Parts: sequence; structure tokens; C-alpha cells
Amino acid sequence: MLVDNHNRKINYLRLAVTDRCNLRCNYCMPSEGIQFAENKKLFSIKELCKLSEIMVGQGIDKIRITGGEPFVRKDIMVLLQKLSTLEGLEDISITTNATLIGPYIEELKSLGIRNINVSLDAIRKETFEKITRRDQYETVYNNLIRLISEGFNVRINFIALENQNIQDIIPILELMKHYPVSVRFLEEMPFNGGSKKFESIRWNYKKILNHIISVFPEVTLLPSPKTSTSVNYQIKGHKGTFGLIPSFSRTFCGSCNRLRISATGDVITCLYGKPRTNLLEVMRSDNAEQHIEEHILQAIGTRSKTGFEEQERYKGVFENSMTSIGG
Repeated sequence: MLVDNHNRKINYLRLAVTDRCNLRCNYCMPSEGIQFAENKKLFSIKELCKLSEIMVGQGIDKIRITGGEPFVRKDIMVLLQKLSTLEGLEDISITTNATLIGPYIEELKSLGIRNINVSLDAIRKETFEKITRRDQYETVYNNLIRLISEGFNVRINFIALENQNIQDIIPILELMKHYPVSVRFLEEMPFNGGSKKFESIRWNYKKILNHIISVFPEVTLLPSPKTSTSVNYQIKGHKGTFGLIPSFSRTFCGSCNRLRISATGDVITCLYGKPRTNLLEVMRSDNAEQHIEEHILQAIGTRSKTGFEEQERYKGVFENSMTSIGG
């Protein structure tokens, strides 16, 4: 079992398999893109399989595969096949932009991988193309409906972007009211490509909630696990639910059970800080398993109590792109 220096049990790993993405969302990276890592500086699929096995051995029972866009990797299913066999791993999930997942849906079902988070910040084609800078709307929409129709546990992650997609908040709830889907609204964060500084955000989780209630006044607060990052609600008459993730306001730090490992091996104990260590060369050295376990224990033993504390320790963290740190 992994326990940090604030007595928080760490059982959830967000594992990035690539820093590459086929979209260019304007809050995630600059329009010209970023300098992606060389292939030799990324974990191979074999290394990711071994790393996952080691982490499960240390007490991780939930792994979310992230990117970049995970399905940019042509060999991603090899890793997912491995994860499906790991004893002790109770929850495998994937965060994707749903542009490339289509050909893999049947195999995901056969592996029992049903938890899919779709990053979708618009339900209108015009808004989608403005944010993503790409013409992929029909593909994403069709794959989303297919995932829902085929019984996947789908959650939609929608970042509220002032002057960009606020007009899509109500329409996406209207569309999804017929489906057992959770639409989760996130506050914008000022990473590379983001447009906001901390003191200037207007669409925080309270404003988003008030906006929704102004149209759907009959809203019920739902119980959520202690470690949940979202506060969840249900609108009367809707099959689906919606959640609010205060990623900017950070009300969930006290129960944080997460650890991030980037595609280049960085161990990130808090989204708002810099990496504690790097595992790439460790993985490629002798006695890799022992040394990785040691590095992980050292990293979680120096965690900040909150994201605000971490932010103060590491100036300049928001110069990173979200695609390089696992979303």
C-alpha cells in the first residue's frame, strides 16, 4: 500500500502513454503546437506494461490511461491487454478525445474495459472546430454515440471556456438527458495555451452551477466517494447526471489519492507542481523494479498538502502543456 506524508492512501495512477495529440485545443497548447518528446525518450509499450505491473504490486488498484491522445499509439492495445490480466487491478479506464477509438471499441468490450472519459468541450460543430482547430466533429460525435449505445460507462469532460463554449453548456445537457452519461464541467486552468490567470477566472464551479440551475431549477445533489474530484448532481427527468470539477478552485486536495506518471517518465504527485523524479532511465537500468519502488516511495513521501502549497513551491509550472503531463 502506498501512503503519502499526509496519511493519504495512493491507489490511483494516471498513466500517460504519449505526449502527442491529433487535436490542437486552444486551452491545452499553443496553435503552433509544442516540441514533442523523441520516441527514445518515451516509455516503450513493454516498459509501460512492466511499470504497470510494478505499480499494481505497490497497491495501485485503479489505472487511467491518458495522453496526449492514447490511441495515437498504434500499439496501445498491447498495454490494455496486459492491464486486463493484472491481479489486483480493479479499475481500468481511458481518457480520449474519441477521434481514433472507433476501430478498438469491440476489443475494449472483450477486455472488459468499459470506463471511458471523452474530452468534449462543445456539442456544436462550430464551437468544436474553434476550440480544437481541427475538423473532427462528426467522427467524435459518432464514436461518442456508439460508446453510449454499446454500454460503455461514458463520462464527458467539458472545460468551461469563457467567450468560447459557454453557450454549449445547456445544449449538451439537453442532448445527454436521454442517456446514462455523466457530463462533468471543469474550470479552466492556465496551462500552456490556457487563457486565464488565477485571479481572472469568472466561470468557476459556482458560476457554472448557477448557470445550469437558471435553466434546470430542479437539481438534486448526489452522494459521491470521498476521493471524487467532482461534485455530482442530477436534473429531474434526466437519465444522465452532471458534475462540477473545481480544478481551478481545488476543493478536493484533502482526499487526493492520485499519482501521475508522464509518457517520458516524470512522476508528478500534484498537477500544480513539477515532477518529483523521473523513471525512464531507472526502468532501463539493472534492478529496475526495486529502484522504481524506491523512487515512488520517495516521491509520495514529499507531497504538498494542497495544490496551492505545491504551486507556491514551484513557480512556472503553468508553462507546461496539459498534453505533456497527462491531461
